[in-house]
Amino acid sequence: MTARAVVFDFFGTLTPGTPSHVWDEHAARSAAPLGIPVRTWRAALDASFPERATGVLGDLAATYRTLALRCGVEPDDEALAAACAARSASQGELFVLRDGAAAVLAELRARGLRLGVLSDCTRELADSWPRLPVAGLVDARVLSCEEGLRKPDPELFLRIARQLGVPPRSCVYVGDGGGSELTGASGCGMRAYMLRAADWDENDAWAREDGWPGPFLSSLADVPALFDPPLSGPAPERPAPA
Repeated sequence: MTARAVVFDFFGTLTPGTPSHVWDEHAARSAAPLGIPVRTWRAALDASFPERATGVLGDLAATYRTLALRCGVEPDDEALAAACAARSASQGELFVLRDGAAAVLAELRARGLRLGVLSDCTRELADSWPRLPVAGLVDARVLSCEEGLRKPDPELFLRIARQLGVPPRSCVYVGDGGGSELTGASGCGMRAYMLRAADWDENDAWAREDGWPGPFLSSLADVPALFDPPLSGPAPERPAPA
């Protein structure tokens, strides 16, 4: 395959999938300090994802204050801080890469490919990014909460391609299908592959393209084989992490 870059989704792709019961548990942690029933709080989180993923509600404290008010609760500063701390801690547990993901990224880099991450995410990932190992393994990132756009908006795919310094047609896109990302990537000229890893069935993802008719991979370890034989020439110089 002729390609110069690989763009990865983050959640459920570079990281393990997250089952619904884990989201419930995480919601319970942040609901408790606010005194909001877990189901009510989980529903508020789910309904507000499009807003949270595009950053329109502000930082985490502003977001949680808004959501609490929507649930009929006006939190004091102590309760709000405790809820935000619980959310940050639980989100941090989801930022760990899949087993073998770092090795796959290193192998792709050794083959001369540029690497990017394009994620629909809330502020917690953007705030934590500089401290995460993945930041040093990729050349560029585009995060929805910073861009004010969500997948499958074509501008997101064009922006990551520009950051990588390659045209979209020279990019391979790998993701679990959340947010109609595979259709979005394909529509911009990227070659899209669905990652259907062993945990795909139980992963609770937003607007996932379960009926994706295109090619799929069963493991991240299958990605380097897309580029056999290895690309010629030295690996490109890596810019400072975004």
